[in-house]
Formats: sequence, structure tokens, C-alpha cells
Amino acid sequence: MINLQKLMVVDDDPHIREVLRFALEKAGFHVVEAKDGQHAIVQFTQHQPDLVVLDIMMPEFDGMEVCRQLRQQSNVPIIFLTAKDDEIDRIVGLEIGGDDYLTKPFSPREVVARVKAIFRRIALCQQTDRSETDQQHGFLRLDIEGIKTFWQDHEVVLTATEFALIEAMIQRPGRVYSRQTLVDRAYSINVVVSDRTIDSHIRRIRQKFKRVGGDPIVTVHGIGYKLGLCDT
Repeated sequence: MINLQKLMVVDDDPHIREVLRFALEKAGFHVVEAKDGQHAIVQFTQHQPDLVVLDIMMPEFDGMEVCRQLRQQSNVPIIFLTAKDDEIDRIVGLEIGGDDYLTKPFSPREVVARVKAIFRRIALCQQTDRSETDQQHGFLRLDIEGIKTFWQDHEVVLTATEFALIEAMIQRPGRVYSRQTLVDRAYSINVVVSDRTIDSHIRRIRQKFKRVGGDPIVTVHGIGYKLGLCDT
């Protein structure tokens, strides 16, 4: 029996859940649904999905709070859905641990494309035919096969998108990567992602490293980002 990748769709609108279920199942995924934030936590614990499509605007227990609670127990990829055409809401969603976002109204095909892009990133990271399964730069070490990140002996838990960004930069330490280059490396498909989105991902990565005493990324103003020396 084929082991289908399992997704959880969380939205308080049953029509949106139905549309997304149809599109995602047609694309070959197994889908479970949650009708609100509290139901999402229960469904996540029971089904352990491989990815979550999560509406932000839900009554009482919204998507932001669901994301915060999921990040306490899991690094599962999360794609936010938002009805607000407000960049601040999207940036906050990314900074609390989201991997991607789509603004309503959206095309179901675009949701499928974003989901596939995240799984492609994960699959590329898991390839074992690379000459090296570990990449190291100073105190920074990536376990490519295990998709794990370390600063000295401390593991730094990153989302799939955050890992893809660090992995891109560690290939050529010292090179300055433009935001567009990082978008191409992290998203793998032709999508419109603003500079603010990449900045938010980078800001969250730096916050995580600072908790264990590190800060591997250097901002090159007006251009983009690069890895620093990573040995202090």
C-alpha cells in the first residue's frame, strides 16, 4: 500500500475545507480536517500530519495560537491562509513559525503547488547521494540527511523553509545572497514572495541561534545576507 503524505486543513469555513480537500486529494495527498483551532490541536495529536494548512482568522482560538502550540511540540511545516491583505499579519505568522502563506481568495492549484514545493525541499534535504551528509562552517553544522541544525553541541530547531535558507548559504560561506536568490532556493517554484517575507524568516533564524549563543547570519545592507565566521 502506498504511504500517502498526510495533510491537515484547518478552517472554520466548511466550503473552503471541502475545496482544499478535493484539490489536495486529487493531487495524491491524504487529508484530515479541523473545523477550528481547538479541534486542530486534537486532530494533530491524533493524526500527526506531515504538513498543516492553517487559516489565521478563526473565532476564539485563531491560527496564530494554533501555530504557537504546534511549535512547542513539532517542527511540522505550516502554510498560513489569511483573508487579510495586511502584510503585518503575514509577517507575524512567519515570525511565530509559519513556513509560507497565501492570501484569500486563493487558487486551490496554488495551494497544491506550495505544498508540493515544501515537500520537494524536504526531499532534497533528505537525499543521501550527496558527497557529504554533514555541512559545517565554524560552530554551525547541518545534518543534511536528518534535517537538523546545530550550533556547537546545541540543536537549533528550524522549520523546513528556515533549514532550506541556511543550507543554501552554507554551500558557499562568505557569499552574499540576494533576497531573490534565497527565494529561489527556499521556495523552488515561481511564486511571488516579498523581501519582507525573507527578512522575517532570517530574523526568526537569528533569534533561534541567539538562544544558544550564536548568530551565524550577517546582513549586507541593500543586497541581502551571508554567513559570518561562525566561530565565536
